[in-house]
Amino acid sequence: MTEKVPLYRALSKLGYTSRTQAQAMIAAGEISVDGIRCLDPDRLIALETARILHNGLLIKQELLRVIMFYKPKGVITSRKDEQGRPTVYSLLPPELQNLHCVGRLDWATSGLLLLTNDTQLSSWLTDPVSGVPRVYVVTVRGMVTEKDAEQMLHGVVDKDQTLKTDAIVVRKSSRRESHLVMTLTEGKNREVRRLCSSVGHEVTKLKRVAYGKLTLGNLSPGQFQELSPDVLSEAFPGIKKILTV
Repeated sequence: MTEKVPLYRALSKLGYTSRTQAQAMIAAGEISVDGIRCLDPDRLIALETARILHNGLLIKQELLRVIMFYKPKGVITSRKDEQGRPTVYSLLPPELQNLHCVGRLDWATSGLLLLTNDTQLSSWLTDPVSGVPRVYVVTVRGMVTEKDAEQMLHGVVDKDQTLKTDAIVVRKSSRRESHLVMTLTEGKNREVRRLCSSVGHEVTKLKRVAYGKLTLGNLSPGQFQELSPDVLSEAFPGIKKILTV
């Protein structure tokens, strides 16, 4: 039996627009389904068979695309930069320019970045409720003590936000610098840097090496790899319901 989804979600799943914009289009009477104008955003439709038009133009389903990109340091994740710095999109071929970044890595951070054309998928991957782990290799100034590590595990408050790492391994600790492996699931803005700073250590090098069960493998900075639904399902337990709804 073909599963049905609300019309506003269908427009998002097709990669045509966001859910909020879809509801506005439907309320304005711009969407028709199988030749009949529809004003109900919650109307259930069979995504595989329904003929959906926007102002008389057929909306075609966009095939799911997800890539894993090795973001180099010194590249930003915005589409354009007022300072003229290189962006992720300046390193990707024309056929991938429609993809959006799943979360962000700041200018000075390198490593694993996901891009997709599916807004629902990216929302699920970045939602703290999903609990998808991200693993970072971190170099900081100074000696990270056991007390520092415990403090980051238990949580610190910075700018009215509670920040914490789900796991931390101290690979090296000296007066000059320390090397850490940190696992986070919430993905707050600059969370690793803020966490380390809160216990007195400046991050000098930061690289994301894993997202879920995905790792960079043999990718070099600037290279990317397209991911199949099977690979995604294996890398992110629980994602199947997102890929099939």
